[in-house]
Amino acid sequence: AVARPMPDAARFDLTSDRARSEAFFQGMVELLARHGYPEASKFAVRLALEEAVSNAFKHGHKNLPPSTPVRVEYEVGPDRLRVKVTDQGPGFDPSSVPDPTLDENIELPSGRGLMLMGAYMTSLRYLGRGNEVELTYKNPAAG
Repeated sequence: AVARPMPDAARFDLTSDRARSEAFFQGMVELLARHGYPEASKFAVRLALEEAVSNAFKHGHKNLPPSTPVRVEYEVGPDRLRVKVTDQGPGFDPSSVPDPTLDENIELPSGRGLMLMGAYMTSLRYLGRGNEVELTYKNPAAG
């Protein structure tokens, strides 16, 4: 049976179930394809979404039970995509993460994912107490 296509806007609660997360990421790529986003955009958006969800579980939910869901809300149209990823953790101060491009931080593992998300998305905003990230991406094919 083929999973039915994802709607243009919805809210999901993802748990640390990898199959469910994978189905969500794949559904987002298919949704972008339906709206005419180019291949490079699908790659960029998927990578940034995987990073945002992974960070929510790895950092935000570090001290929470594995069954604690991460909420993902999204809207996709032909011109742009907006996704908000919210974890139930205490939040963090994005300015406290070391800049991974500086020589003194080049060996540190932290900060690279945030840098990638910022590089691939049109905009990246932290909301609330630092436990929400909003990713926006403008479709370059929309003119």
